[in-house]
Amino acid sequence: MIDEMFTCENCNKKVDKLGYTARDHCPYCLYSKHVDINPGDRKNNCKGMLKPIGIEKFKDTFKIIYQCEKCGQKHKNIKANDDDMKLIIELSKNANIL
Repeated sequence: MIDEMFTCENCNKKVDKLGYTARDHCPYCLYSKHVDINPGDRKNNCKGMLKPIGIEKFKDTFKIIYQCEKCGQKHKNIKANDDDMKLIIELSKNANIL
């Protein structure tokens, strides 16, 4: 598992390490990058931007639903503790289009 700082390629904000698992998306705009095959392995060659398109309930939290802007693959990531909840709520409005 690789938990590292990065600069978001969508919003250009600096993103700190998550600290409790591998950071896999930006907490400010929720975008991710298609870099993992398995969480934290950084072995995917696609490297496209993963656009957040929806949200689903998962246990006592949420999963963000993404679609890769390069290859079209859909992917899900668990919400991080520091994610912008206003954006999570906005994504919940897309539930009827998925």
